Amino acid sequence: MAVDLLLGLQWGDEGKGKIVDYLTKNYNIIARFQGGPNAGHTLEFDGIKHVLHTIPSGIFHKEAINVVGNGVVIDPVIFQKELTALSKFNIDFKKNLLISRKAHIILPTHRLLDAASETSKGKAKIGSTLKGIGPTYMDKTGRNGIRIGDLELDSWKDKYRQLANKHQDLIEFYNVDVQYNLKELEHEFFEAVEAIKSLTFIDSEDYLHNAQTNNQTILAEGAQGSLLDIDFGTYPFVTSSNTTAAGACTGLGIAPNKIKDVYGIFKAYTTRVGSGPFPTELFDADGARMAKVGNEFGATTGRPRRCGWLDLVALKYAVQVNGVTELIMMKADVLSGFKTLKVCTAYNYKGKEISHLPFNIEPENVTPIYKSFKGWQADISSGDNFEKLPQTLKDYVAYIEESVGVKISIVSVGPDRTETILR
Repeated sequence: MAVDLLLGLQWGDEGKGKIVDYLTKNYNIIARFQGGPNAGHTLEFDGIKHVLHTIPSGIFHKEAINVVGNGVVIDPVIFQKELTALSKFNIDFKKNLLISRKAHIILPTHRLLDAASETSKGKAKIGSTLKGIGPTYMDKTGRNGIRIGDLELDSWKDKYRQLANKHQDLIEFYNVDVQYNLKELEHEFFEAVEAIKSLTFIDSEDYLHNAQTNNQTILAEGAQGSLLDIDFGTYPFVTSSNTTAAGACTGLGIAPNKIKDVYGIFKAYTTRVGSGPFPTELFDADGARMAKVGNEFGATTGRPRRCGWLDLVALKYAVQVNGVTELIMMKADVLSGFKTLKVCTAYNYKGKEISHLPFNIEPENVTPIYKSFKGWQADISSGDNFEKLPQTLKDYVAYIEESVGVKISIVSVGPDRTETILR
């Protein structure tokens, strides 16, 4: 059985958690393939809002198995807090939540290193979430990391001590004021590790291979967004993993020819958290309105998101890189009430009009070229039929489909699980 893939096409925060939850009824297994607790996947149903950071977004479906893949980095402390928050929902974690032995572990000193590194950059900060993600992936590629499977070995604490000592030396090298009590942090960390050891560890690539052989359906869940990919994002203002479709192969051990449908999620406008170039960013009343109506604050950090018009140049780029087969448009309801909408259709790049994403999109090089659309005034949040939506919204959807060359199969008109229109 082939594997379907769901990922974000912008700078994250597109609404992946909601759609994974919505689609889980169609799958036996939901498998997260990259990132760590820097992700914040928000799900809303039955009047309750849930925010997941590492645990896959299919966890509320009792019949679904949720796999944390080898490409994910896990902070035991944050993971334990997620488990505690979910405990009241009577979820059988031992059965329904499986962790790859090859997933890397975020140590307390990884978070301290993250803070020291970011502080040392001064005005050149990249906007890290300070969750220790970057240093953990650096240890992974540097072949120093500690993995979930190491927790099953008697010697794992010796390996921990050796790596933590190395980290402390590096923190001193940065020569910045980072105050911490490592003994206190370690006490919390080791307690959380014991909680994680009560869960089921698997050799995930073999598990998923057998699942495919037995015709089980699998949805691979991405975190962050394509424009934050370490290779194809707006470097250096990116995350430390491959957030694009290729990351699903390396992050789960799935062969490229086993991927079938690629669902790409995007907002009807554009947002970004933290530093980095953002050609269509708005600094006026329209941007402020998007932020307020869309409740644009990071689910993980609480930081306000920068808002702007939809960037079709960047969206087409993400569609091409990922091989997207179906599009899912989120937060169409946020644009209700705007008299005029704008869409970036091309860039003026160093005096020349281009329609592709160039190497550098810093504001001194790029000016967006816009096409205007008539907005819609109706409240569409209770909509359940695409044909009944305002014609101007349907025109907006049609233009995006024509420009990108991919069908929009789902339109989200609100945060709740039920506020989702399947075309």
